[in-house]
Amino acid sequence: EVQLVESGGGLVQPGGSLRLSCAASGFTLSRYNMKWVRQAPGKGLEWVSTTYSATGSTIYADSVEGRFTISRDNAKNTLYLQMNSLKPEDTAVYYCQMGPTRGQGTQVTVSS
Repeated sequence: EVQLVESGGGLVQPGGSLRLSCAASGFTLSRYNMKWVRQAPGKGLEWVSTTYSATGSTIYADSVEGRFTISRDNAKNTLYLQMNSLKPEDTAVYYCQMGPTRGQGTQVTVSS
């Protein structure tokens, strides 16, 4: 069974940092393109970042470019999202996604 479990969210002040993790099971992470998406209160899903398995390349939404970094640890079958210089508008539930499968999400709240 394919399963994704996110963790690492929390409350952080503007300008702070968090690292989100996504533990994958039921498949080999290194073989798949993986993405992070988020959903802010009252809004739809927003794509954040993708990492491509074949090339190792990464792309980011303009809103997070230069502040967020997506990475994977294939030995741990885990995807990460390092988030720096956080802003209140980054407040959302963050999900990792493989194809149509998403985890349960982890809440990130940026507030003073």
